Amino acid sequence: MKITKLIIAATATVCSLPVLAHTGADAGSHHGLLDSFAHAFVHPFTGADHLAAMLAVGVWSALTVTPAWRAPAAFVALLVAGALAGFAGLWIPGVEPMIAASVLAMGLLVAVQKQMPWAAAAALAGVFAFFHGAAHGRELSAGSAEAVLGALAGVALGSAVLHMAGIVLGRAVMQRQKWLATLGGGATALLGAFMLVRLA
Repeated sequence: MKITKLIIAATATVCSLPVLAHTGADAGSHHGLLDSFAHAFVHPFTGADHLAAMLAVGVWSALTVTPAWRAPAAFVALLVAGALAGFAGLWIPGVEPMIAASVLAMGLLVAVQKQMPWAAAAALAGVFAFFHGAAHGRELSAGSAEAVLGALAGVALGSAVLHMAGIVLGRAVMQRQKWLATLGGGATALLGAFMLVRLA
């Protein structure tokens, strides 16, 4: 019963968020270490695209990848690399389409519970993560090295928390109720498809 209430609360929270977290309105406005850390930590939670993709990576890893932590670890590592590229001002083509594609692909992988060797799973997650990181880096860029360090630590930790939540959700609920994985993965894939259509 508690798990059902938790899922309902999480769903309601997600539905109240904006579909995309990429507003760019406050980029560079968080200059202190702690301020940048706090803002970057919550950033992955503030858009359904990042939230869905990162939860899906955790759920998929829990359901199909052994050991489950490797694909999420690759995601966080390449997320940081992408964020560094964004902070450095590098132009990364196709960021938004790749983020949308990641939501679609990860949703489908959860829905069909696709088995994959851990190295391939980590590589796939890492490719998508780089584009998520580039979007974060572009939005959270700041003038000082202190602020950049805080933002990197915050976005990495916030993403890791979402991955861990996905792993827990996958193991505690979806391994026992496979239809929930199909339903949740399908809904995530639909969100990704909707995002791609909006970009067309």
